[in-house]
Amino acid sequence: MLAGELERYLQETLGLRAKLESWLQAGKLPYYLQDAYTFHRLELLGTPCIAMVVPVPRTFPLADIRKHLEKVTDTARIPVLLVTEALAFFERKRLIEYKIPFVVPGNQLYLPELGIDLREHFRKQRKPSDKLFSPSTQAILIAALLGPWQKELRPIEVAARFGYTAMTASRALGELNAAGIATTVQAGRERWLHIDLPPAEVWEKVRPLMRSPVKQTVWTRPTPELTKVARLAGLSALGRHSMIADPKYPVYAISQEQWKLARQQGIQPLPEPDQDSCEWQVWSYNPGLLSDAPTVDPLSLMLSLQGTLDERIESALDTLKDRLPW
Repeated sequence: MLAGELERYLQETLGLRAKLESWLQAGKLPYYLQDAYTFHRLELLGTPCIAMVVPVPRTFPLADIRKHLEKVTDTARIPVLLVTEALAFFERKRLIEYKIPFVVPGNQLYLPELGIDLREHFRKQRKPSDKLFSPSTQAILIAALLGPWQKELRPIEVAARFGYTAMTASRALGELNAAGIATTVQAGRERWLHIDLPPAEVWEKVRPLMRSPVKQTVWTRPTPELTKVARLAGLSALGRHSMIADPKYPVYAISQEQWKLARQQGIQPLPEPDQDSCEWQVWSYNPGLLSDAPTVDPLSLMLSLQGTLDERIESALDTLKDRLPW
Protein backbone atom coordinates (compact mmCIF):
# COMPACT_ATOMS: atom_id res chain seq x y z
CA MET A 1 0.00 0.00 0.00
CA LEU A 2 1.31 3.44 -0.93
CA ALA A 3 0.10 4.92 2.37
CA GLY A 4 2.35 2.53 4.30
CA GLU A 5 5.24 3.22 1.92
CA LEU A 6 4.76 6.95 2.53
CA GLU A 7 5.08 6.51 6.30
CA ARG A 8 8.27 4.47 5.91
CA TYR A 9 9.74 6.87 3.37
CA LEU A 10 9.20 9.91 5.59
CA GLN A 11 10.75 8.05 8.52
CA GLU A 12 13.79 6.86 6.55
CA THR A 13 14.51 10.13 4.69
CA LEU A 14 13.49 12.85 7.16
CA GLY A 15 13.28 10.96 10.44
CA LEU A 16 9.61 11.96 10.71
CA ARG A 17 7.17 9.65 12.44
CA ALA A 18 4.20 10.77 10.38
CA LYS A 19 1.21 8.70 11.40
CA LEU A 20 -1.49 8.65 8.75
CA GLU A 21 -5.05 8.88 10.03
CA SER A 22 -8.43 8.82 8.36
CA TRP A 23 -9.54 12.19 7.02
CA LEU A 24 -13.10 12.67 8.23
CA GLN A 25 -13.95 15.42 5.76
CA ALA A 26 -13.34 13.11 2.80
CA GLY A 27 -17.05 12.32 2.90
CA LYS A 28 -17.77 15.89 1.79
CA LEU A 29 -15.95 15.38 -1.50
CA PRO A 30 -17.78 14.45 -4.73
CA TYR A 31 -18.29 10.71 -5.05
CA TYR A 32 -16.00 10.44 -8.07
CA LEU A 33 -13.11 11.69 -5.92
CA GLN A 34 -13.98 9.42 -3.00
CA ASP A 35 -14.03 6.45 -5.36
CA ALA A 36 -10.80 7.38 -7.15
CA TYR A 37 -8.41 8.15 -4.27
CA THR A 38 -7.73 7.37 -0.64
CA PHE A 39 -7.23 10.29 1.75
CA HIS A 40 -5.23 10.48 4.98
CA ARG A 41 -4.49 13.25 7.48
CA LEU A 42 -0.95 13.69 8.79
CA GLU A 43 1.39 16.32 10.23
CA LEU A 44 4.76 17.23 8.72
CA LEU A 45 7.03 19.35 10.92
CA GLY A 46 3.97 20.61 12.76
CA THR A 47 2.05 21.43 9.59
CA PRO A 48 -1.24 19.54 9.07
CA CYS A 49 -1.60 18.06 5.58
CA ILE A 50 -3.81 15.75 3.58
CA ALA A 51 -2.25 12.90 1.64
CA MET A 52 -4.18 12.24 -1.58
CA VAL A 53 -3.06 8.77 -2.66
CA VAL A 54 -3.31 7.93 -6.37
CA PRO A 55 -4.48 4.37 -7.17
CA VAL A 56 -2.07 1.81 -8.62
CA PRO A 57 -1.92 1.49 -11.56
CA ARG A 58 -2.79 5.07 -12.42
CA THR A 59 -5.51 5.30 -15.08
CA PHE A 60 -5.95 9.04 -15.62
CA PRO A 61 -3.64 11.83 -16.81
CA LEU A 62 -1.85 14.43 -14.74
CA ALA A 63 -4.15 17.19 -15.99
CA ASP A 64 -7.11 15.46 -14.35
CA ILE A 65 -5.17 14.88 -11.13
CA ARG A 66 -4.35 18.60 -10.89
CA LYS A 67 -8.05 19.47 -11.14
CA HIS A 68 -8.93 16.87 -8.53
CA LEU A 69 -6.22 18.14 -6.18
CA GLU A 70 -7.55 21.70 -6.47
CA LYS A 71 -11.03 20.45 -5.57
CA VAL A 72 -9.69 18.61 -2.51
CA THR A 73 -7.67 21.67 -1.42
CA ASP A 74 -10.80 23.84 -1.56
CA THR A 75 -12.47 21.43 0.86
CA ALA A 76 -9.50 20.73 3.14
CA ARG A 77 -8.24 24.34 3.49
CA ILE A 78 -4.81 22.90 4.33
CA PRO A 79 -1.98 21.68 2.06
CA VAL A 80 -2.78 18.56 0.04
CA LEU A 81 0.11 16.24 -0.73
CA LEU A 82 -0.08 14.12 -3.88
CA VAL A 83 1.20 10.57 -3.31
CA THR A 84 1.80 8.41 -6.36
CA GLU A 85 3.80 5.35 -7.34
CA ALA A 86 5.60 6.93 -10.30
CA LEU A 87 5.83 10.10 -12.37
CA ALA A 88 7.24 10.73 -15.80
CA PHE A 89 9.93 13.40 -16.15
CA PHE A 90 7.59 15.98 -17.72
CA GLU A 91 4.98 15.32 -15.02
CA ARG A 92 7.47 15.98 -12.22
CA LYS A 93 8.57 19.13 -14.02
CA ARG A 94 4.99 20.34 -14.40
CA LEU A 95 4.12 19.70 -10.75
CA ILE A 96 7.19 21.60 -9.59
CA GLU A 97 6.35 24.51 -11.93
CA TYR A 98 2.94 24.76 -10.27
CA LYS A 99 4.46 24.23 -6.80
CA ILE A 100 2.22 21.23 -6.15
CA PRO A 101 3.62 19.11 -3.27
CA PHE A 102 4.08 15.46 -4.09
CA VAL A 103 5.82 12.30 -2.92
CA VAL A 104 6.94 9.30 -4.92
CA PRO A 105 7.88 6.96 -2.04
CA GLY A 106 11.45 5.77 -2.46
CA ASN A 107 12.19 8.29 -5.21
CA GLN A 108 11.27 11.92 -4.65
CA LEU A 109 9.84 14.25 -2.03
CA TYR A 110 8.78 17.79 -3.01
CA LEU A 111 7.23 19.95 -0.27
CA PRO A 112 7.68 23.60 -1.31
CA GLU A 113 5.82 25.05 1.69
CA LEU A 114 8.28 23.27 3.99
CA GLY A 115 11.31 24.05 1.83
CA ILE A 116 11.97 20.37 1.05
CA ASP A 117 13.00 19.07 -2.37
CA LEU A 118 14.61 15.64 -2.06
CA ARG A 119 15.38 13.79 -5.30
CA GLU A 120 16.73 10.29 -5.56
CA HIS A 121 16.57 7.97 -8.55
CA PHE A 122 13.46 8.15 -10.70
CA ARG A 123 11.26 5.11 -11.08
CA LYS A 124 9.79 4.59 -14.52
CA GLN A 125 6.11 4.02 -15.01
CA ARG A 126 5.19 0.37 -14.81
CA LYS A 127 5.07 -1.28 -18.17
CA PRO A 128 1.78 -2.87 -19.09
CA SER A 129 1.53 -6.56 -18.42
CA ASP A 130 3.04 -8.83 -21.03
CA LYS A 131 -0.38 -10.46 -21.27
CA LEU A 132 -1.84 -7.38 -22.91
CA PHE A 133 -2.26 -7.45 -26.66
CA SER A 134 0.42 -5.91 -28.82
CA PRO A 135 -0.67 -2.80 -30.81
CA SER A 136 -0.85 -4.79 -34.06
CA THR A 137 -3.04 -7.46 -32.48
CA GLN A 138 -5.33 -4.84 -30.97
CA ALA A 139 -5.69 -3.01 -34.28
CA ILE A 140 -6.45 -6.20 -36.21
CA LEU A 141 -9.11 -7.36 -33.77
CA ILE A 142 -10.80 -3.94 -33.50
CA ALA A 143 -10.99 -3.68 -37.28
CA ALA A 144 -12.48 -7.17 -37.44
CA LEU A 145 -15.07 -6.37 -34.77
CA LEU A 146 -16.22 -3.17 -36.47
CA GLY A 147 -16.13 -4.38 -40.06
CA PRO A 148 -18.41 -6.93 -41.67
CA TRP A 149 -18.00 -9.71 -39.13
CA GLN A 150 -16.06 -12.70 -40.38
CA LYS A 151 -15.42 -15.71 -38.21
CA GLU A 152 -12.17 -16.55 -39.96
CA LEU A 153 -8.94 -14.55 -39.92
CA ARG A 154 -6.21 -15.53 -42.38
CA PRO A 155 -2.64 -14.25 -41.86
CA ILE A 156 -2.09 -13.51 -45.56
CA GLU A 157 -5.26 -11.41 -45.81
CA VAL A 158 -4.52 -9.63 -42.53
CA ALA A 159 -0.99 -8.74 -43.61
CA ALA A 160 -2.22 -7.39 -46.96
CA ARG A 161 -4.94 -5.26 -45.36
CA PHE A 162 -2.81 -3.62 -42.68
CA GLY A 163 0.55 -3.52 -44.39
CA TYR A 164 2.07 -5.82 -41.77
CA THR A 165 4.67 -8.43 -42.51
CA ALA A 166 3.47 -12.02 -42.63
CA MET A 167 5.39 -12.67 -39.41
CA THR A 168 3.64 -9.79 -37.59
CA ALA A 169 0.24 -10.96 -38.80
CA SER A 170 0.96 -14.55 -37.76
CA ARG A 171 2.15 -13.40 -34.33
CA ALA A 172 -1.01 -11.31 -33.87
CA LEU A 173 -3.27 -14.24 -34.67
CA GLY A 174 -1.22 -16.32 -32.24
CA GLU A 175 -2.00 -13.80 -29.48
CA LEU A 176 -5.71 -14.01 -30.27
CA ASN A 177 -5.52 -17.79 -30.13
CA ALA A 178 -3.74 -17.63 -26.76
CA ALA A 179 -6.49 -15.33 -25.44
CA GLY A 180 -8.98 -18.15 -25.82
CA ILE A 181 -11.32 -16.46 -28.27
CA ALA A 182 -10.37 -18.44 -31.35
CA THR A 183 -9.18 -21.84 -32.47
CA THR A 184 -6.51 -22.63 -35.05
CA VAL A 185 -7.59 -24.35 -38.22
CA GLN A 186 -5.08 -26.22 -40.38
CA ALA A 187 -5.72 -26.86 -44.06
CA GLY A 188 -2.66 -28.23 -45.80
CA ARG A 189 0.16 -25.75 -45.23
CA GLU A 190 -2.18 -22.88 -44.40
CA ARG A 191 -3.30 -21.98 -40.88
CA TRP A 192 -5.97 -19.49 -39.85
CA LEU A 193 -8.15 -18.60 -36.88
CA HIS A 194 -11.79 -19.45 -36.43
CA ILE A 195 -13.85 -17.41 -33.95
CA ASP A 196 -17.14 -18.92 -32.76
CA LEU A 197 -18.17 -16.11 -30.39
CA PRO A 198 -20.29 -13.17 -31.61
CA PRO A 199 -18.58 -9.74 -31.73
CA ALA A 200 -20.15 -8.41 -28.51
CA GLU A 201 -18.89 -11.40 -26.49
CA VAL A 202 -15.46 -11.18 -28.07
CA TRP A 203 -15.19 -7.50 -27.09
CA GLU A 204 -16.20 -8.10 -23.48
CA LYS A 205 -13.75 -10.99 -23.19
CA VAL A 206 -10.72 -9.21 -24.66
CA ARG A 207 -11.24 -5.70 -23.32
CA PRO A 208 -9.12 -6.37 -20.18
CA LEU A 209 -6.30 -7.36 -22.55
CA MET A 210 -6.39 -4.07 -24.43
CA ARG A 211 -4.64 -0.82 -23.64
CA SER A 212 -5.06 2.81 -24.57
CA PRO A 213 -3.64 3.40 -28.05
CA VAL A 214 -2.30 6.82 -26.97
CA LYS A 215 1.49 6.69 -26.61
CA GLN A 216 2.14 10.43 -26.37
CA THR A 217 0.23 13.70 -26.33
CA VAL A 218 1.73 16.83 -27.87
CA TRP A 219 0.57 20.35 -28.64
CA THR A 220 1.23 21.94 -32.00
CA ARG A 221 -0.46 24.18 -34.50
CA PRO A 222 -2.41 22.44 -37.28
CA THR A 223 -0.90 22.19 -40.74
CA PRO A 224 -2.48 20.88 -43.98
CA GLU A 225 -0.03 17.97 -43.90
CA LEU A 226 -1.08 16.90 -40.41
CA THR A 227 -4.83 17.44 -40.67
CA LYS A 228 -4.91 15.53 -43.95
CA VAL A 229 -3.83 12.29 -42.27
CA ALA A 230 -5.23 12.87 -38.77
CA ARG A 231 -8.56 11.75 -37.31
CA LEU A 232 -10.61 13.50 -34.67
CA ALA A 233 -9.93 11.84 -31.32
CA GLY A 234 -10.53 12.27 -27.60
CA LEU A 235 -13.39 14.56 -26.62
CA SER A 236 -13.52 15.98 -30.15
CA ALA A 237 -14.42 12.52 -31.46
CA LEU A 238 -16.71 11.75 -28.54
CA GLY A 239 -18.64 14.93 -29.30
CA ARG A 240 -19.48 13.52 -32.74
CA HIS A 241 -21.12 10.49 -31.11
CA SER A 242 -22.87 12.17 -28.16
CA MET A 243 -24.13 15.47 -26.77
CA ILE A 244 -20.91 16.26 -24.92
CA ALA A 245 -19.46 19.68 -25.76
CA ASP A 246 -16.35 20.01 -27.89
CA PRO A 247 -13.14 20.67 -25.94
CA LYS A 248 -11.48 24.07 -25.96
CA TYR A 249 -8.68 22.72 -28.15
CA PRO A 250 -9.45 20.23 -30.96
CA VAL A 251 -8.04 16.76 -30.43
CA TYR A 252 -6.55 14.71 -33.26
CA ALA A 253 -4.86 11.31 -33.51
CA ILE A 254 -1.97 10.34 -35.76
CA SER A 255 0.28 7.31 -35.89
CA GLN A 256 3.86 7.27 -34.64
CA GLU A 257 5.07 7.07 -38.24
CA GLN A 258 2.99 10.12 -39.22
CA TRP A 259 4.31 12.13 -36.27
CA LYS A 260 7.88 11.13 -37.06
CA LEU A 261 7.40 12.33 -40.64
CA ALA A 262 5.89 15.60 -39.40
CA ARG A 263 8.91 16.21 -37.18
CA GLN A 264 11.21 15.57 -40.13
CA GLN A 265 9.26 18.22 -42.04
CA GLY A 266 10.02 20.75 -39.30
CA ILE A 267 6.86 20.67 -37.19
CA GLN A 268 7.72 21.38 -33.57
CA PRO A 269 5.65 20.62 -30.45
CA LEU A 270 4.67 23.54 -28.22
CA PRO A 271 5.54 23.63 -24.50
CA GLU A 272 2.03 24.88 -23.71
CA PRO A 273 -1.16 25.21 -25.77
CA ASP A 274 -2.05 28.58 -27.28
CA GLN A 275 -5.19 29.85 -28.98
CA ASP A 276 -4.21 28.41 -32.37
CA SER A 277 -2.95 25.02 -31.22
CA CYS A 278 -4.48 21.55 -31.18
CA GLU A 279 -3.92 18.50 -29.01
CA TRP A 280 -2.31 15.69 -30.98
CA GLN A 281 -2.42 12.13 -29.73
CA VAL A 282 0.35 9.94 -31.10
CA TRP A 283 -1.07 6.41 -31.36
CA SER A 284 0.67 3.05 -31.24
CA TYR A 285 -1.24 1.97 -34.35
CA ASN A 286 -2.90 3.70 -37.28
CA PRO A 287 -5.95 5.62 -35.98
CA GLY A 288 -7.59 5.29 -39.39
CA LEU A 289 -8.90 1.74 -38.94
CA LEU A 290 -12.22 2.88 -40.40
CA SER A 291 -11.09 4.37 -43.68
CA ASP A 292 -14.24 6.38 -44.39
CA ALA A 293 -14.75 7.93 -40.94
CA PRO A 294 -13.71 11.45 -39.84
CA THR A 295 -13.04 10.21 -36.31
CA VAL A 296 -11.07 7.38 -34.75
CA ASP A 297 -12.98 4.13 -34.37
CA PRO A 298 -15.36 3.90 -31.38
CA LEU A 299 -13.60 0.98 -29.67
CA SER A 300 -10.19 2.65 -29.70
CA LEU A 301 -11.86 5.87 -28.57
CA MET A 302 -13.37 4.09 -25.58
CA LEU A 303 -9.98 2.62 -24.69
CA SER A 304 -8.29 6.02 -24.95
CA LEU A 305 -10.79 7.53 -22.50
CA GLN A 306 -11.05 4.62 -20.07
CA GLY A 307 -10.52 5.46 -16.42
CA THR A 308 -11.97 8.95 -16.67
CA LEU A 309 -13.60 10.29 -13.53
CA ASP A 310 -15.77 12.86 -15.28
CA GLU A 311 -19.44 11.83 -15.07
CA ARG A 312 -20.25 13.69 -18.30
CA ILE A 313 -17.64 11.71 -20.20
CA GLU A 314 -18.81 8.44 -18.64
CA SER A 315 -22.36 9.18 -19.75
CA ALA A 316 -21.19 10.02 -23.29
CA LEU A 317 -19.19 6.78 -23.42
CA ASP A 318 -22.31 4.86 -22.46
CA THR A 319 -24.10 6.52 -25.37
CA LEU A 320 -21.24 5.54 -27.67
CA LYS A 321 -21.38 1.94 -26.44
CA ASP A 322 -25.08 1.76 -27.24
CA ARG A 323 -24.30 2.71 -30.85
CA LEU A 324 -21.84 -0.10 -31.49
CA PRO A 325 -22.76 -2.23 -34.51
CA TRP A 326 -23.64 -5.35 -32.56
